[in-house]
Amino acid sequence: MGDGILAILALLPIIVVAVFLVGLKWPASKAMPLSYIVAVLLALFVWDVAFPQVAAASVHGLIVAVTLLFIIFGAILLLNTLQESGGLHTIRRGFTDISPDRRIQVIIIAWLFGSFIEGSAGFGTPAAVVVPLMVGLGFPAMAAVVAGMVIQSTPVSFGAVGTPMIVGVGTGVEPLTQITDVSGFVFDVAAKVATLHVVAGLLIPLFLVGILTKFFGKNKSFSEGLKVWKFALFAALAMTIPYIIVAYLLGPEFPALLGGFIGLAIVIPAAQKGFLTPKEEDTWDFEKKDRWDPTWTGRVELKNSEIYAGKISMWRAWAPYVLIAAFLLISRLTVVGDWLKSVEIVIPNIFGTNISSSWEILFSPGFIFIVVAVITYFIHGMKPSDFGRAWKASGKTIIAASTALVFTVPMVQVFINTAGGAAGYPEMPIALAEGVANLAGFMYPIFATFIGGIGAFVAGSNTVSNMMFSYFQFGVGERIGADPSWIVALQAVGGAAGNMICVHNVVAASAVVGLVGKEGHVIRKTLLPFFYYSLLAGSIGYSIIWTAEKGIFNIGSIIALVIWTIAIYIIATNNKRLNAIGGNKKSA
Repeated sequence: MGDGILAILALLPIIVVAVFLVGLKWPASKAMPLSYIVAVLLALFVWDVAFPQVAAASVHGLIVAVTLLFIIFGAILLLNTLQESGGLHTIRRGFTDISPDRRIQVIIIAWLFGSFIEGSAGFGTPAAVVVPLMVGLGFPAMAAVVAGMVIQSTPVSFGAVGTPMIVGVGTGVEPLTQITDVSGFVFDVAAKVATLHVVAGLLIPLFLVGILTKFFGKNKSFSEGLKVWKFALFAALAMTIPYIIVAYLLGPEFPALLGGFIGLAIVIPAAQKGFLTPKEEDTWDFEKKDRWDPTWTGRVELKNSEIYAGKISMWRAWAPYVLIAAFLLISRLTVVGDWLKSVEIVIPNIFGTNISSSWEILFSPGFIFIVVAVITYFIHGMKPSDFGRAWKASGKTIIAASTALVFTVPMVQVFINTAGGAAGYPEMPIALAEGVANLAGFMYPIFATFIGGIGAFVAGSNTVSNMMFSYFQFGVGERIGADPSWIVALQAVGGAAGNMICVHNVVAASAVVGLVGKEGHVIRKTLLPFFYYSLLAGSIGYSIIWTAEKGIFNIGSIIALVIWTIAIYIIATNNKRLNAIGGNKKSA
């Protein structure tokens, strides 16, 4: 069978997701079973994979789904605990004191705090932390989920203290005999990845506020988000400048973690002093809840916060999130992590195959969430009945989320475990990537990011995408005469951007706030920033790779210049229009 036909067949499970989940807006609980069935049929009858291997991959997927549900449950429990204790009311008041403007709040919480949590823990944890926090502050559930997905880009390559680079890229290129020093290669690639992220990530906070006002504002206008463009760019630079410095000096472990932390330390005091923030009369907020679109809200409902006024002090309200950050760091950076990892449930060689499954239950962020929820019970002086309601509500929410994940993750595992079939074809992800590479030729650097993005979209992880494709991307670089390290860097950047549209990340983030069945609505809103990010990074990569041979004015630099020109034009014309409106008001 030709590479083109094989690539099209490998694409079918993804097409099913695109058509039914994104296009027709089916809930994931209905679309993902179809995708799973398609993947199984292809594995059995086209790739000719033995039934025990398909079954083992499915079982492994179910086990991974349980580990995800455990994390989701912990995040929901902490949210409900803070709601019952009154801590959310205090936190909301604290953010209002920084700025009552929702645009400023989403940048600080999603972009900066989310980047810090990504650097600490990775693997979808930021969504489990910042999404419910935003809902607790009064954001519509869907707005919170979309914001949580959009920031799953710039910090992701260096999430979980560099896991996508150290484990993902490092493991992916390990078999290559051309690389004698894997850690040195990863360090070099990390610097290139940070360079690409800094350029593409500069506009992510602007995308955040633009999407917020366009889809969830009264006037459905991007321009209302663009009003805070100065603050958005300031917050972007406050995170990305230390981020790239750390990447070049210290390597892949700390760019996102320190970038987010330093960004918070710079931006919060600046916002408190009103630096580049809107004036009181220009404050932007959502409409009253009774006017929200029904698709925006989930099963997690907030109680009337006024009854909690003055009940919990600011430091006690924030203590759970401080503990989460501290515990995540301790568990990832000290010998405590090794001890936590030692408690492991292992199922080796499922059905006699080489597929094994394990669960480091104490190392899971879900365990940390639950521990912090219990600690919160004591430091907030809660009643047992209130804490019991938090557990009961969390259990109901997690049951609703389980249906989608028990099909999503097994589909992914079947898709990536199709090597070794009697047909002799490469596994589906590699077959898909080879088809794109053969079609693209020397233009491939522009498409390398999209391959990484597709890998993350399917696998649900930048780390797994890098493991799957780094070896392949290195080989393509050699084949087209490009620097392979830059092609691998483009893979890593695309894999990070793919988290914005990753199905089971969206399912997980939606489940945390009870927004079950509306995953397609979320992905439709994150497709544009994903496309922007992948295209801009790929174009810049193309320009860097081919400038010496094709000159500085090549197709890559032209595309990048067009994207930036459009962005500058939109900001400038919006600012000019707003100034004209302001002048007319004064003259009136």
